[in-house]
Amino acid sequence: MSPLDWTVFASYLAVLLGVGVWTGRRRSRDSTDFLLAGRSMPWWAVGLSVMATQASAITFIGTTAQGATEGMRFAQFYLGLPIAMVVLAFTLVPALRAARVTTVYELLERRFDGRVRLITSLLFLVSRGLALGVVIYAPSLVLSLLLGWDTGTTVLLVTSVAVAYTLLGGLAAVIWTDVLQMALVLGGLALCLPALLERLPVDMSLGEAWDLAALSGRTQLIDLSFDPSEKYTLWSGLFGGTLVFLAYFGCDQSQAQRLLAAKSLGHARRALALNGVAKIPLQLGILALGVLLFVVGHYEPPELFLDPRTPARVEAAGSQPEAAALKAAWADAHLARTQAVEDWRGLRADASTSPGSAPADAGPHAPAGALPDAEHTYRQTQVRLDAIAADAHALEAGDLTNPLFIDFVLRALPAGLLGLVFAAVCAAAMSSMDSELNALATSTAVDLWQRHGPGDIDERSVVRVSRWATLLWGLAAAGIALRAEALGSVIEAVNELGSYAYGSLLGVFTLALGVPRARARGAFWGVVLGLVAVAVAAQAGIAWLWLNPIGAGVVIGVGLVESALPASRRTPTHPS
Repeated sequence: MSPLDWTVFASYLAVLLGVGVWTGRRRSRDSTDFLLAGRSMPWWAVGLSVMATQASAITFIGTTAQGATEGMRFAQFYLGLPIAMVVLAFTLVPALRAARVTTVYELLERRFDGRVRLITSLLFLVSRGLALGVVIYAPSLVLSLLLGWDTGTTVLLVTSVAVAYTLLGGLAAVIWTDVLQMALVLGGLALCLPALLERLPVDMSLGEAWDLAALSGRTQLIDLSFDPSEKYTLWSGLFGGTLVFLAYFGCDQSQAQRLLAAKSLGHARRALALNGVAKIPLQLGILALGVLLFVVGHYEPPELFLDPRTPARVEAAGSQPEAAALKAAWADAHLARTQAVEDWRGLRADASTSPGSAPADAGPHAPAGALPDAEHTYRQTQVRLDAIAADAHALEAGDLTNPLFIDFVLRALPAGLLGLVFAAVCAAAMSSMDSELNALATSTAVDLWQRHGPGDIDERSVVRVSRWATLLWGLAAAGIALRAEALGSVIEAVNELGSYAYGSLLGVFTLALGVPRARARGAFWGVVLGLVAVAVAAQAGIAWLWLNPIGAGVVIGVGLVESALPASRRTPTHPS
């Protein structure tokens, strides 16, 4: 990066640390100030903070690359989001606000007992701690690609900044920096659109570019398949996705903590409404950038191996002949696709100008059926390229992050703008890291130390322990990040990790709020058996979006069965 890019990036880091110091001086008097921002945050700040937590570096790196390689189908995952927001706004959120708890798991102890609170808080801590390692790894890899540093150094750099301002300022610092970072993320994405459009051929309209992407299925949005091994379908999005978001926003401390920090129930509901309205259009826009990146790749073909670490890996594995053969096949396949695209465009232009012909007909200078034949030829070349890319990905040892979008940014953006987009990538990473660090520290301090610790514990002790926990969780997540390469696709890795826990969490909260006869023993063993069922389903190849309804269903089923047992065989109801 140029000196101007470094100046932009350094300014961004300085602002983050400044916000942490400022809020830390104003909001560290007691645990409510530090952990819940004094329950005084406006709805728009809470809403943007929640969105920023979701719009991590994975959004920048993973979702755009997924749009380029797989198309728009991932957006189906978010179809259940508005439904979940409405349900939570009128069920769990009012209950949490009325109870005035600090963590969502406190509510479970009041309804059931301490065992249920303990197992659910531990489940959150383990699953979210693992996911945080993946969230840290993505921007750290980008830094290593840009700077030529090893990944370990960049992991420590990214983690240190997020830990510093989270530790200093608590939840207020997290929310206000998230607002700033969300603006930076949206600005960075907006800067990439004109850069992509400039690289299309001058005679290619946006509509024609979209039609070209449609030939390979990249623009397909809805899949009506009922196959449970398919990850993204209309049904998995509406049913599995709804349950994911119910669990994520209601049962995951990293999200629910912001809703508890809102000024009132009305502000919390408006924050949920903002997410329900804005998230799907935002996700569609990011995926569309990836689709445009795919079209640009027809005219500016990327290298097959974009990660500079690949040659060393290939050499260590003794796979140089395979890599050389794949690179040669990649170049040949690109030439074949370029010719297929030009044939298709020419025939399409003829068809559009041929009097009395339908757009799908061949023009006056081509035989009938030539355009469909050209489309078929193009699809064959694209299938070949996708197969070569899959073989190359396997040769790279299944690296977690696809650097396709970062490669484009480095080639396309001028000095200054590159630094701004780079800051936006790191802003997206920090906005997820700070939220999860703060939630992990809060649950550790309140659900574990304050609940099971020694004697009388005052407010300042809770704040002190939560700060130490922030530091320790940051170190633990950094260690996980250094081993994150084995997890596969970055955009799916975080969601898959969450899906092992979210179904069980949602099931136990459903029992707590919706089944008056449910008892503590049924809730506890329901969580245990729900986790076992999810593990078995995952091993059987069930797509991760279906793991959530499986886990929730088992927990609710066990709770209902236990509640129907004779009174002598039930655990007495825990007093509220």
